[in-house]
Amino acid sequence: MQAMSTETLDEARLRRLIEVGRTLVGDLDLESVLRQVLEAARELTGARYAALGVLDPGRAQLGRFIALGIDETTRKRIGDIPRGRGVLGLLIQDPRPLRLTNVGEHPDSYGFPVGHPVMKSFLGVPIEIGGQAWGNLYLTDKQNGEFDQVDEDSAVTLAAWAAIAIENARLYEGSQQHRHELERAVEGLEATTEIALALGGETDLKRVLELIVKRGRALIAAKSLVILLAGGKHLSVEATAGQVPPNLLDRRIPIEGTLPGEVLRRGMVELVPDVSSRLRLALGDRGDDWADTAILAPLVFRGENLGVIAGFDRTSAGPAFTTEDSHLLQAFAASAATAVATAKSVQEDRVRSSIEASEQERRRWARELHDETLQGLGGLQMLLASALRKGGSAALESAARAAVDHINVEITSLRSLITELRPAALDEIGLEPALESLVQRSAVAYDLKIESELELGLSGARLPAELESTVYRLVQEALTNVSKHASASHVWLSVSRVGEIVEVSVRDDGSGFEPDLASGGFGLVGMRERVTLAGGELEIYSAPGSGASIHATFPIEPDHTRGVAGSAAG
Repeated sequence: MQAMSTETLDEARLRRLIEVGRTLVGDLDLESVLRQVLEAARELTGARYAALGVLDPGRAQLGRFIALGIDETTRKRIGDIPRGRGVLGLLIQDPRPLRLTNVGEHPDSYGFPVGHPVMKSFLGVPIEIGGQAWGNLYLTDKQNGEFDQVDEDSAVTLAAWAAIAIENARLYEGSQQHRHELERAVEGLEATTEIALALGGETDLKRVLELIVKRGRALIAAKSLVILLAGGKHLSVEATAGQVPPNLLDRRIPIEGTLPGEVLRRGMVELVPDVSSRLRLALGDRGDDWADTAILAPLVFRGENLGVIAGFDRTSAGPAFTTEDSHLLQAFAASAATAVATAKSVQEDRVRSSIEASEQERRRWARELHDETLQGLGGLQMLLASALRKGGSAALESAARAAVDHINVEITSLRSLITELRPAALDEIGLEPALESLVQRSAVAYDLKIESELELGLSGARLPAELESTVYRLVQEALTNVSKHASASHVWLSVSRVGEIVEVSVRDDGSGFEPDLASGGFGLVGMRERVTLAGGELEIYSAPGSGASIHATFPIEPDHTRGVAGSAAG
């Protein structure tokens, strides 16, 4: 290379420094800025080696060391990065430019580690940001002679450009981090709102848990997520999403002595960086084989510990979860706990209502058996006992004939009662034939004129078993009420299907009643409970002297109709 004059060299460097400065301040990636600073420093000063030492938070030693000019093999042979002792530490203690002819001869030199390239000329300048030391730029082994004042001025100017670029990159990185945190916070708010909206009208506990586990997994970007609900001294895995072992669902673990139990007891979110050391006893024999990290949050509603929601391994920027994830999951868990508590309350109310309805049915059949069958058998007993006391074949024969007639009556009565308890036609051939048989029996037994329109239009298909039973019982209860309380002579019955809705209407010309006053009697409580449990709606219209009518509608869930061949098993 042809030698250049000092004046031309200074102008060339000045132009290059301006160009480098423009490039640096336009780069918002910190790692890219640091790399460009090292490359420009070598180019401007002719140094064989360039390095950046970044101070640790205490500014007492180097926390990071980035070098350029040393190959990877040599870097590995040198070992640990320097911490800022010896000559390197001089710039930490006194942040001013330092230029040496032979770094090894300086009294503060520690010498070079084994395998380190031998270096002689040295130039170091501090990098200050906002009036505080941030790090140092080190240059060694100028290829043509020693570092001079022009090299030092170039390095100082480059360090000033670097300080501006580094601060810009840090501010941008901070703003991006803040933006990311805001986005995650918005995601958390949206997820909480979504779960509230989605669960607002949902009361089925299984469906609620399914929604929670899927939304929660998406919120914290977890590979898998499970919900454990508390019951007695154990937690049970009730819902899962993502990549979990097939036998994890329904697994029971003790609350005492396990991490999920501790989270439940303390009511605080727990971050677990190493699943194998803390969850091995909690999730079973191979609980540490399918996940590395975890995050657990309690499900607490009004002071009641309902369970724990646990996520495993982040799918992005993971696998470990962060404090930000814990805040998101904690907020989400609060909303989820409300939904779980509501669904459990509704489920318990349904069970109580079902038990109450069953008890009412039992009381009704007990009265029927007592008032009819038991009294009939008592009369038969008295008849036979009287014949035995009188003696004589004629008396016994007469009593036996009367007893046979009486037994036939009771057999007919029991058959009718059995049919009312569960008509065979309902299981074997379907709702419409069972209703036709019920209408015929009721008309004869209650001396009623019953006009019926049964238009289910199923073309061989069957309604869901529960819905068929509900509709049958509703019509049965309505006809029984008419016979016992209405003093009616005429009943109009209609059962039809309109799209995915089944409509039931029963109207009579009886004495009527005040619906509000009769809400606790006439079997109306059982009717309402049956209709509600089937997801339907019941309306009652009546007034004294004007007869009464009931109208019920039931939704048919899609893909739940049955074929005749499979109906009996259903």
